[in-house]
Amino acid sequence: MKNASYILRGMTRDGSARIVVENSTEIVNDAMRLHHTSPTATAALGRTLTAASMMGSLMGGKEDSLTVAINGDGPVGSIVAVADYMGNVKGYVGDPTAEADAKSNGKLNVSGIVGDGRLTVSRFLDGKPYNGVVRLKSGEIAEDIAAYYAESEQVPTVCSLGVLVGEEDGRLICRAAGGVIVQLLPFADEKIIGILEKNAASLANISTLINNGATGKEIADIALAGIEYDVFDEFEVAYRCDCSRERTAKMLLGMGKNDVMKLFEEKNDEDIEAACYFCDKKYVFTKEDVEALFSSVK
Repeated sequence: MKNASYILRGMTRDGSARIVVENSTEIVNDAMRLHHTSPTATAALGRTLTAASMMGSLMGGKEDSLTVAINGDGPVGSIVAVADYMGNVKGYVGDPTAEADAKSNGKLNVSGIVGDGRLTVSRFLDGKPYNGVVRLKSGEIAEDIAAYYAESEQVPTVCSLGVLVGEEDGRLICRAAGGVIVQLLPFADEKIIGILEKNAASLANISTLINNGATGKEIADIALAGIEYDVFDEFEVAYRCDCSRERTAKMLLGMGKNDVMKLFEEKNDEDIEAACYFCDKKYVFTKEDVEALFSSVK
């Protein structure tokens, strides 16, 4: 898994907590390539993609999906990430060029481009939607994810996220990205809680750990230092968009024939083009295509 993003999942032997560790470096590099994001927008989107990927991997059904949407009043606008039950993820930002002055410690100022607002987590489980909304605590993403779990699901959670951006051959790249989620389970041992709180400080610079070569197991060892645990599994995850011409056609059907035909009028009957927000793939429809599309559903 050297060149692939991956997730490691585990649980403490006493059943007090579960852990998810992710190296999302390649996912974030794919997102940078697709969306041409600035360094700070890369960090904001990368953290959100990583969080959604880990959260998605905690779902149980093959058809389950999860969306994390951050809507702040900062220059980046909205940030959206969608994950499946295996942690594969896709996403986008409202303004990929958004930037803010670095923090006093030199780190990218994610909260500066996110601003104040809300975080929404939407799950589609067993064919049913479930939504939770919380106010942003900091706009730095990790703290906001932890607050969501505490307030909306009443699950005490430690969350650490990091994205390290640098240059290589004159171009921006993500050098390292990843995250950790540790969640207490019902009837957790009080001693475990204290240890986890102490260990959390060592996860503050997770992107540096990954950049220095730390594996998922080594990061889990840091998060669960002093606690016996077992690794449940480890598997590759990717930036994966499932858009298609068929899905785009369904979107056009949902708009209704009159509205779609107005688009042709506005373009003097030139072809219309629909672009995917997540991967920027473009689907072109002629007026004849649309006529045939609506005729097929009569």
